[in-house]
Amino acid sequence: MGRKSFFDRFVLDIGIDLGTCNTLIYVRGKGIVVNEPSVVAVERGTNRILAVGAEAKRMLWKTPGNIMAIRPLRDGVIADPDTTEKMIKHFIQKVIPRNLFIRPRMLIGIPTCITVVEKRAVIDAAYKAGARDADVIPESLAAAIGADIPIHEPAGHMICDIGGGTTEISVISLKDLVVTNAIRIGGDEFDEAIIKHIRNEHNLIIGEQTAEKLKIDIGNAAPEKTIERVEIKGTDSITGLPRRLEIDSEEVREALKEPVKQIVQEIKKTLGQTPPELAADIVERGIVMAGGGSLLKGLPKLIAKETGVPVFLAERPLECVAIGAGKYFEAIQDLDVSFGSNSMNYSGE
Repeated sequence: MGRKSFFDRFVLDIGIDLGTCNTLIYVRGKGIVVNEPSVVAVERGTNRILAVGAEAKRMLWKTPGNIMAIRPLRDGVIADPDTTEKMIKHFIQKVIPRNLFIRPRMLIGIPTCITVVEKRAVIDAAYKAGARDADVIPESLAAAIGADIPIHEPAGHMICDIGGGTTEISVISLKDLVVTNAIRIGGDEFDEAIIKHIRNEHNLIIGEQTAEKLKIDIGNAAPEKTIERVEIKGTDSITGLPRRLEIDSEEVREALKEPVKQIVQEIKKTLGQTPPELAADIVERGIVMAGGGSLLKGLPKLIAKETGVPVFLAERPLECVAIGAGKYFEAIQDLDVSFGSNSMNYSGE
């Protein structure tokens, strides 16, 4: 499909970061127009949608028997196709003008570790949500574009995108992924590690929201000068009664040690697979970090220490994938790629 056609002038180009934790939508010419939790609240029995996004997240784990609060994506992929379709449709309807007579064109960022079947499910959900055309782009490539990395250059650029369900590390040169690795570890695994640690060490059961708040407030990957403390509330696993507990940042760092270690190992593995000339570029230019997981305090510092390579946080790490997917449309001629050309290949089977 050519960008010079008459109808293309009226097409609404949309870039989507369909994340495990949050869905972000970028509209060409408008920027980020949606940034809401990937949560849907439905009525049991009828599956009627009661709330989507931030309102639905407030219902998560707190709903009465006749309401289900669902997170339709897990580990960066669609776990519930029907609910995902309804969620995308709801968000799209918020941003599409009612008088638009041509349906939008959508590009969705997905991790490279997903299978062909999972990739197809993402594209199908976009079409069912009202897309005129739909395709996918590797999250790390989208994040690189969104972080203003000059991917056209004949030079090596490394990006590490830590999302809610996956971490993807890629080396990009001349508009393509030279080396890429992805693991199903991200912000959700950080939360789960905190929940598991507190239950094992203190016999206290806490929920995902409490773990997430702990991660954001005092979570860290590298030692800091000041030890922070917060009080949390949960259920005693022995008595079943509510209980309070004070926990400090050192203990949270210990809880996060294993998932952080796996991400660092994956970055080292990717550097080891990088051709020498491109590796030399990366040592000079550094590693760019994006995604919500990259905001964990001390993580860039730890990665720089472990790899010996400078590490930089993208200017808008939470929005990079959506921005990059949307900007792909603007740069499509420069990239010398036709939308929907199946040039964005995946190794998943």
